[in-house]
Amino acid sequence: MAKAHILGFPRIGAQRELKFAVESFWRGDTELAALQETGKTLRQRHWAIQAEAGLDYVSVGDFAWYDQILNTLALLGAVPTRFKFDPKKLTLADYFTLARGNPEYFAMEMTKWFDTNYHYLVPEFTADVSFDGGVDWLFEENAEAVALGHKTKVTLVGPLSLLYLGKIKSGISNKLDLLPKVVAGYQKVLKRLQDAGVEWVQIDEPILALELDAAWRDAFEPTYKTLSPAAPKLLLATYFDQVREHSALLRSLPVAGVHLDLVRGAGQLPEFLKDWPQYRVLSAGVVDGRNIWRADLDSALALLQPLQATLGDRLWVSASCSLLHVPVDLANENKLDEELKGWLAFATQKVSEITALKRALNGEEKEVEAQFKAAALAVAARKVSPRIHNPLVQKRLSQIDSISADRNNVFADRIVKQQARFNLPAFPTTNIGSFPQTADIRQARAQYKRGEIGHLDYLNRMRDEVRMVVQKQEEIGLDVLVHGEPERNDMVEYFGEQLWGYAFTANGWVQSYGSRCVKPPFIYGDVYRPEAMTVGWSEFAQSLTSKPMKGMLTGPVTMLQWSFVRDDQPRDQTALQIALALRDEVVDLEKAGIGMIQIDEPAFREGLPLKAADWAHYLDWAVKAFRISASGVQDDTQIHTHMCYSEFNDILPWIAAMDADVITIETSRSDMELLDGFGKFAYPNDIGPGVYDIHSPRVPQVAEMQRLLRKARGVIPDQRLWVNPDCGLKTRGWPETTAALENMVLAARTLREEVATQQQAA
Repeated sequence: MAKAHILGFPRIGAQRELKFAVESFWRGDTELAALQETGKTLRQRHWAIQAEAGLDYVSVGDFAWYDQILNTLALLGAVPTRFKFDPKKLTLADYFTLARGNPEYFAMEMTKWFDTNYHYLVPEFTADVSFDGGVDWLFEENAEAVALGHKTKVTLVGPLSLLYLGKIKSGISNKLDLLPKVVAGYQKVLKRLQDAGVEWVQIDEPILALELDAAWRDAFEPTYKTLSPAAPKLLLATYFDQVREHSALLRSLPVAGVHLDLVRGAGQLPEFLKDWPQYRVLSAGVVDGRNIWRADLDSALALLQPLQATLGDRLWVSASCSLLHVPVDLANENKLDEELKGWLAFATQKVSEITALKRALNGEEKEVEAQFKAAALAVAARKVSPRIHNPLVQKRLSQIDSISADRNNVFADRIVKQQARFNLPAFPTTNIGSFPQTADIRQARAQYKRGEIGHLDYLNRMRDEVRMVVQKQEEIGLDVLVHGEPERNDMVEYFGEQLWGYAFTANGWVQSYGSRCVKPPFIYGDVYRPEAMTVGWSEFAQSLTSKPMKGMLTGPVTMLQWSFVRDDQPRDQTALQIALALRDEVVDLEKAGIGMIQIDEPAFREGLPLKAADWAHYLDWAVKAFRISASGVQDDTQIHTHMCYSEFNDILPWIAAMDADVITIETSRSDMELLDGFGKFAYPNDIGPGVYDIHSPRVPQVAEMQRLLRKARGVIPDQRLWVNPDCGLKTRGWPETTAALENMVLAARTLREEVATQQQAA
């Protein structure tokens, strides 16, 4: 009999209960016991969803207060030693300090989890890091699930992926030198789980989807030969791409099962079924764990039936990856258009799809006949719906080669005209975009959306906020201003709400990092801009100041990546549709007198395929989409872009090819390490490396930012260097924001004075 399971369930709660409980604890409004009770309630609710749907195992270990990598480090006792915490006595408050920092210590570095919009905390490896054991939370949660009568499958991040995704900080030259210590730590964890009666441990090794060098590939066999003898049955999980190049390796490993992503890794099955070990389970990830479209159950069943004929009860049915990346429950969407809603499935519905497939395989076709029929009707209806295609968009897209993707002149010529127009000082200061979204702002938006206040009242309240933000920036002394974005709920949702082809949910939240949740829109049809989206706001803000005011847009790749994207046409076609819509907005902003326009692309690196062989196609269309959006303006209009929390060094030629006049990047958590590649590459345009981390509540001191700026000067020519935070300030409070920006401006002014003195002395 086939079995059903999932690799993980969303932990935030259908109503973001975990977010609100954690943030209340951070503010000191609630005690630790209340936070722990919320976590317990959510875990038990999610286990019940899985058990009641008919999964054979519930997932334990997918819950995290902040991040699963940080959980793994806390479990192993491998937390960064610079914090001076005792790993075996780590408290939840200590755990959050690792993630968020405090006045004494900056937070752990954060970056994207492969090609998703989830951010993980980067392990820090030093010679004195320990793997001798830490907190008991995982063992306690498993006991909690067992006490409720659940059959559990414990989930762990694998040792090699943990090592690979970390960074060396000091005392060692090769991460693999730590492998014996890491393996010894995992041995202790697995032995404890075995002693607790755990039958299966899912051990995630997503780095197998990457192109690993020989040293890392060769480390798998000895690692798992060491781990397997005194451990529960191990299900080694891979996902996010095909892993056929590792088929021989995976067949050789002493594990009881392997999970394959058959959505993003379609076509890899034949390679694995050759000489598949007779004892080994194959977990088939046939339901998409990263998108919200309803599964084509008939097609999935047709794929699974030959597998069952070969494998029998060694076939497990699952989602392609953890359901962390999709919202919790479609049942909470009471206002969503019924036709569109019928095309969707969230985590709870995907669990039901998985169990329906299992039941059909196990001879219960009649019992799930209605579910299969409904799925078939929904899939067919979506294909023929007239809402999908817009003839005007299709015509314009067919003529895109006639639209220039180049600026009128090269950067060296443009920057002369821009300097003459704006007359900025050395090391100009600016903010990335958003300012704090206060309770009053959110309340006004909600009241307007519910019809409780009229348009004029709403407009006046938002304009009052813009006036205040502009005044504060002038008082602080910033050189280039932003309007603060009080009218924007989210940098993608705001634009998607004004574009044809996008739709929105009320509760479709997913975790981005820590307590930060986003509600991605979904693109169901051709994208089109019916009217200007931001011009009025930018024009009003510019009227309040003589300083340059940046127009703020979200770029085409990020609009694509941070949405649930239609799967009925190539992604590049959808990206180019968005680019054309944004191009129209950029041109209209310039006509309105806005001289600086920032087109944010924080997801540019995130969209990069995991296999280097697939990079060229993606980078070509991603660069083209950005350039199409940005190239319709005159030379003295300055185009900015922003990227954050990604490694850029391997794609710098393409970032340069985007040809933005100014790029701002996140660098503070890496202590400017991310900037080194730009220097070695001799990046030709202006750069603003972030000098303080906006994802932490700590206020950096002037000397700290001066030190970072001096490091930046060693990489970037003075005339090309901007000064700014890492990212927008939407999630911060005003007191810390004001203090941090005042320090930042003072650091920039001090640097100007130092340089002027040096030049005079010379």
